[in-house]
Formats: sequence, structure tokens, C-alpha cells
Amino acid sequence: MIEVLRTATQVRKHMRQLRARGQTVALVPTMGALHEGHLSLMREGRRRAESCAASIFVNPTQFGPSEDLSRYPRDEAGDLAKCESAGASFVWAPQEKEIYPDGAQTFVEVESLQRRWCGELRPGHFRGVATVVAKLFTVFAPDVAIFGEKDFQQLAVIRRMARDLLMPVEVVGMPIVREADGLAMSSRNVYLSPDERRRALGLSRALESAARLVAEGEVSGQRLIERARAELEMVEARVDYVAVVDPDSLEPLEVVDRPARMLIAAFIGKTRLIDNRLV
Repeated sequence: MIEVLRTATQVRKHMRQLRARGQTVALVPTMGALHEGHLSLMREGRRRAESCAASIFVNPTQFGPSEDLSRYPRDEAGDLAKCESAGASFVWAPQEKEIYPDGAQTFVEVESLQRRWCGELRPGHFRGVATVVAKLFTVFAPDVAIFGEKDFQQLAVIRRMARDLLMPVEVVGMPIVREADGLAMSSRNVYLSPDERRRALGLSRALESAARLVAEGEVSGQRLIERARAELEMVEARVDYVAVVDPDSLEPLEVVDRPARMLIAAFIGKTRLIDNRLV
């Protein structure tokens, strides 16, 4: 059985033992409800380091008051079995008070990168993300941390935080893992009814349609957005945003004359989904 640690003290002790043996360590932070996308990150962690650790913690500070914290899918036993199958060496699965002691009042913000897109629509979300990841990096002190590109804004925030705070960790982003029909894997996909699951393919189709337009020579960011929105309207998605941005600054691009990311956030039924791709 995979080793499960519950306290920061236990993790630090375990890390000292690994360091004493000269091992490098990769970390894959998760909120559980694991799928193949998470497991691909752990396999990459094993490729990049001699030991791969995972964390499982549903972080309350990144959920807004009307969001789905209470119903976020949880399956610790199943998640631990998946971590073991993917080659993780050990897992930190702490209780909330271990991460946020009574009276906690220190938080991390990445000012410009969290202003737009999901940050504007989910106030406090990236403050919660940056804070919990900073705590994980402090406890584990990993050589490398692996994140998926599906939440591209989150990845940008974490990279900036690590650079700004001089954290000695390499932050690696890995490509989105998709279902055979193109739907980006997400823990929230379990919320979708069969009809909503079919309609959710509109997100990946919108991205593909915009990418085809770029391949045909289109350079107007606005026309790419209009093409993607047309695809989303066909599946009756309630769009939060469609944006074409600089991959580093996340600022919108009016002219796509260099590599750019298209970001989408939209509701299918009551489920909010995000997706992105290089265009």
C-alpha cells in the first residue's frame, strides 16, 4: 500500500530521508477525484525525478461562497489506489486545519496575472490557489512540480509566484489529456448528464475551429473569438469568457502575429468547464 502522510511534520521527515539517500523529488498537487490527466502528471514526475509525491487536498480558499466546495467529488481510497498505480511514492492528504491553522491570516497574491478571466469572475480564487501551492512548496521543497495545462491561468500564476518568491522549484506544465472525442478530462465532468456531456464537446470544437482559422491566415483576435463563440452558441453554452491571450502575460491580443492561447470558460447546464489551446 502507498504511504499516506497526514501532517507537515511527517512530510518534512520523509523528505529529509529521501534527501539523505540523494533522491530528487517531483510533486504533483491535486484536489483528488483523480483521472488519467492527473496520473499522466505523476508518470511524468517519475520520469523527471527519482521519487514522485502527490498531495490530495480540496482547498477551501479557492472556492467562492456560491461554488461547489461541498459537492466537489471525493474518493480518497480510489485516489490512493490510482496514485500507487501511477508510480507515486507517497501521498500527503492533510486535514484543513493542518494547512490553515486557527487564525491563519497570511495569503499570497499574484497581482496582474490574477486580475483577468477566472480571477475576475471568481474573486479570491487565485489568492487561494497561490497560497495553498506556496504552502505545498514550503513543506515538500520539491525539485520539480508538475501541473496540467488545462487550467492555463493557474499554471501561469504558479510559475510567476515561484519566480517572484525565489522558490527553488522547476514548475512544469504538461499538455491537456483528452477523452477520445476531444473533451478535456476534468474532475467536474462527472456532474454532466449524457446530454450535457455531448454538448460539452462544443468547447474543444470551438478551440479547433479558431485554430483552423489561424491556419488559414486569420490574425484578428476578435474574429477568432467570434468563431469560437458561434460554436459555443450551437451547444447552448453559457459563456463566461472567450479570450485570445499572450501565453506569459495573459493579456488579450488584438493581432495574433505570434504564438497565442485561446482560453474558454463556459457553463454546460450547471457545470462550469474550462479549456484552452495554442492557436
